[in-house]
Amino acid sequence: MLAYLPRPPTDTSRYGTFPQKPDLPAAPGALVEDGGQKAAAAKRGAPMPNYPSAPRHSGFVPGEPSLPPSRGSLTTQHPRGRPSWCPPPAPQEAGARLYPLHALSVANIPNSSRGKTSARSSTIPTPEGLQSRRCKLLEEDSPTVQAGKRQRQRYVTKVGKCQVNLGNIQDKKRFLSDIFTTIVDLKYRWFLFVFMMCYIVTWVVFGSIYFLDAWVRGDVGHQGDPEWQACIENVDGFVSALLLSVESQRTIGYGTRMVTANCAEGVILLMAQSIVGSMIDAMMVGCMFVKISRPKKRAQTLIFSKNCVISLRDEKLCLMFRVGDLRESHMVDAKIRAKLIKSRQTAEGEFIPLEQSELNLGYDTGEDRLFLVEPQIICHVINRHSPFWDMSAESLRREQFEIIVILEGIVEATGNRVLAAGMTCQARTSYTEDEILWGYRFEPCMSLEKGAFQVDYSRFEMTFEVQTPAASAKELHELKELEQQEHSTLSLYWDHLLQPC
Repeated sequence: MLAYLPRPPTDTSRYGTFPQKPDLPAAPGALVEDGGQKAAAAKRGAPMPNYPSAPRHSGFVPGEPSLPPSRGSLTTQHPRGRPSWCPPPAPQEAGARLYPLHALSVANIPNSSRGKTSARSSTIPTPEGLQSRRCKLLEEDSPTVQAGKRQRQRYVTKVGKCQVNLGNIQDKKRFLSDIFTTIVDLKYRWFLFVFMMCYIVTWVVFGSIYFLDAWVRGDVGHQGDPEWQACIENVDGFVSALLLSVESQRTIGYGTRMVTANCAEGVILLMAQSIVGSMIDAMMVGCMFVKISRPKKRAQTLIFSKNCVISLRDEKLCLMFRVGDLRESHMVDAKIRAKLIKSRQTAEGEFIPLEQSELNLGYDTGEDRLFLVEPQIICHVINRHSPFWDMSAESLRREQFEIIVILEGIVEATGNRVLAAGMTCQARTSYTEDEILWGYRFEPCMSLEKGAFQVDYSRFEMTFEVQTPAASAKELHELKELEQQEHSTLSLYWDHLLQPC
């Protein structure tokens, strides 16, 4: 949840680039000697190594200490098990231990308090247990482990899968109240297992009842007796009774085993099995039909652009992305909407994790209803009602949010009014702040060839850079209003000069 909070400006100047010794109290002679050495080094002007700063990762979490900038070059010269700046596990003297400034600094603390804390830490020797835990954290934060740990956790993946796991559900009886939807939502392996077990269990249960009835009446022991009036003929064991159950429920009727009119319970049992079999057929065949014909796979042919772009359109700053349909059978009544997922803290101090806010894609003007025959560029105008009103190109790098795009429509092949409720297709994708390109525009992918429009999907993802101001939409609006005021003032002054005395 904290990953969606705004990131503070990257400042690596307060972190050390290499290990340094803590300032321990020393003898006056040693201080004088040390001062002389520093003065001599200053006179010689020996250059200090200047390592480049660490690159900014997209999964930066506020409050987590950054990596030392020179770690990438140090790990190539030392084993991967322990960083070079960590002290060896063997006990050493208190004055010989090395502490990196990265380990001594504390994130998200004002500079004044940070300086006092560093001063106290440098004068008091760090305990061995705390030092070992600190080195363990530094080992886990190595560049090799960093690449696997710093992956951004999405709310919705690029293919539209929601990364939300529901747990600790106490009242699970609610799933049994809607058994049809529960069976349809099962995975195919469990769905086929339930499908087969429904028939097998009923066959075995009614076969056992047939065998028990034949055994109680004596039909099993009088096989081949022409004078015996059997209730169930040609049933001499459980296997033959099971075959009678399968033949009766599936209406096969081979003619060798059957229920006669010599007993009423046999007729009632046959009627009950026919009714139960019809109910199972209706339910299982209906579930199978809905499972196969669900338009969930139809979303695989609805594609979205990999990146969003921000540029000017009609002198307004707009956030744009592209959608397309790969099939010739198009979506009916396609609608698109977008949600902004971002954590925030209220004025009262309440933390709202993953707050959802609506992005206007033209629902007030009807532009959110698409005729999705060719790829469409969806535009969100950044105005005073937009959550990106104060966002500039510089502040975009510090923000952490996620845009969820939802495209809904009815499959054209089954888009009649009877099946419209069950054939609604939904495709989803998401965009993080690292997938937004400031100052770019999508290349056109349509051309007119041989009297028809040709769509080139190889250019679907292509963008090109355009001249776009790096200021926010609010700053551009204020600048435009200021220019209009200056122009009106200059016009009034000029008109006043042209008036005759």
